[in-house]
Amino acid sequence: MIAWIRSVLHLLWMVVTIIPWATFAIIASLFVNSTRMYWICAGWLKVAVNGGQWILGIRNRITGYENLPIGTTAPAVLLVKHQSTWETLVMPAIMPHPLAYVFKRELLYIPFFGWSMARMDMIHIDRKQGPRAFAKVVQQGRRLLKQGNWVIMFPEGTRIPRGEAGQYKSGGTRLAIACGAPVIPIAVTSAKCWPRKAFVKRPGIVDISIGKPIPTTGRHADELMREVQAWIEAEMRRLDPDAYR
Repeated sequence: MIAWIRSVLHLLWMVVTIIPWATFAIIASLFVNSTRMYWICAGWLKVAVNGGQWILGIRNRITGYENLPIGTTAPAVLLVKHQSTWETLVMPAIMPHPLAYVFKRELLYIPFFGWSMARMDMIHIDRKQGPRAFAKVVQQGRRLLKQGNWVIMFPEGTRIPRGEAGQYKSGGTRLAIACGAPVIPIAVTSAKCWPRKAFVKRPGIVDISIGKPIPTTGRHADELMREVQAWIEAEMRRLDPDAYR
């Protein structure tokens, strides 16, 4: 019962805070550059994450932060395990660079949240365009990486239940190879506290483990993704052994 009440309060917290924040962001987008706009929107994500800590009792434990590239324009493609909405909120809140998510354009139509995303310099794709959609991802990815933004993708494509592995698609490694950027695998045990498609969240610790950069020069996308998958899934078993018994 307490977990249900906490979950309701956190949902209300996000709804109540995003409406004024998104309204401000939309107005601010008329006057600020894309980088400043990103940090304005990332500010709300920090509010949502802080609310998750205060209201839900979810804590982040981050390891491997020293593996992130150093330098304002050092490129990186982050490939992240996807179990819940939590990592979507957390990544911009903890990363030192602006992140560019690759996402389907339908999300832009979500009131306030999607409207704010539309003002950010990210990569939204129309899946109906097929191969042309990926060409757009590469074109925009190159530009954003040169600006010092990091591209973030969930190679499994959708949220995967705790203790399971989805089908790792090679789009992220194809992009990294095309742009000459290293890939950084990241394991996240968010489903321990925020299960997939569950309304009720539980207090606890979410481990976020950042792997070492993997060079992409001379690599093949499928083979590189298998290496990324092997590292992430092995790390998931180390961080959350109870889920894989």
